[in-house]
Amino acid sequence: MPWTERTKRRLKLRDLDVLASVVETGSMGRAAKKLGISQPAVSKSVVELEDALGVRLLDRSRRGIVPTPYGVALHRKGAAVFNELRQAVQHIDFLADPTRGEVRIGSTAPVAISLMSPVVDALSREHPKMLFHVVTAGTGALYSAVADRRVDFAVCRMIDRLPGELDAEVLFHDAFAVMTSADNPLTRRRKLRWADLADEPWTLYPMDSLFGSIVAHAFRVSGFEPPRACVVSESFDLQRELLATGRFLTVLPSFMLKLPHKGLSLRALPVSLTNSRMPVGLITLKDRSLTPPAQLFIDRLRAHARPLSAA
Repeated sequence: MPWTERTKRRLKLRDLDVLASVVETGSMGRAAKKLGISQPAVSKSVVELEDALGVRLLDRSRRGIVPTPYGVALHRKGAAVFNELRQAVQHIDFLADPTRGEVRIGSTAPVAISLMSPVVDALSREHPKMLFHVVTAGTGALYSAVADRRVDFAVCRMIDRLPGELDAEVLFHDAFAVMTSADNPLTRRRKLRWADLADEPWTLYPMDSLFGSIVAHAFRVSGFEPPRACVVSESFDLQRELLATGRFLTVLPSFMLKLPHKGLSLRALPVSLTNSRMPVGLITLKDRSLTPPAQLFIDRLRAHARPLSAA
C-alpha cells in the first residue's frame, strides 16, 4: 500500500488504539469493555483500517482473535506512534512547567538501589511534580523494554549481546564481590581462604539464570566450584533480608560498596573472583530523541556514576 495523502487521511489514531486493544486482549468484546465502547464500534474501526490499507489485519483462531503479519506490523509501529506522541506531550508539559515531567526507567535491582534511588531522591526534591516509573529486571528483559519503548532508557550490567536497534554508553566497569552484612564476624578477619567460606550459609541467584551463570563462571575461573547455596532465589529483597541477619554470604556488584546509600550496611570479604569485571551501561534506542525530563535524569545519573568510572 503506497503512502498517499488519501491513505494518510484515512488512518486515524483512534482506530490504531482500537486495533492495539484487540491484539492485546485477543477479543473484540474484551477490547470494547477495556475501551468503554460498543463491540460494533470496535469492529467498525478494524474494518476501516483494513479498507484503508487493503489487507486483512486480524484472523480468528482457537485462541481467539490473533493479528496477521500485517496486523503485527501495524500494531508494533502504532505503539511507536503513540509513544512518540506521549513524549511530545511530555515535552510540551515540561516546557510549560519545568518542575513537571515523567521518566520511565529500567534497571537491575542493585543499580536501582545504588544509582537510581539517589538521583530520584534529588530530582524529586527539586521537581516535586515529576513522576518516576522504575522497572527492575534482568539484562535481557531490560533490552526488550527499551526496544519496545516501555522505558525511556535502562542501566544494567552488559552481559547479553546488544541488539542492533539499541545504543549503549559505558558508564563504568565493575567486578563482583563476595559480600555479607557488616555485623558478620567474618568481616573482622583480614585473611580468608575459599575453604573458610564453604560451610557458611550462602544466598545465591539460580545457576540456570543469566546472573547466576555468570557468578558460577566467575567462581570456576577462580579455581573453585560455586559454594552450595542455602537459599536460591532471584528475589533481591529476600537476599537483603537474609544478609541483614548477619549470617549469610552472597555475590553482588562491587559498586554497591562504593556508592553511599541508606539501608543495609554491606562489607566485602577479602577473597577475589577472577575475570568478573564487566561494563555497566546506559541503554537507549537508536534514533529516538529523549524527553527533557529523561535527559535531565541521565545527566544527573552520569554525574553520580562518574566516581566509579575513575575507580
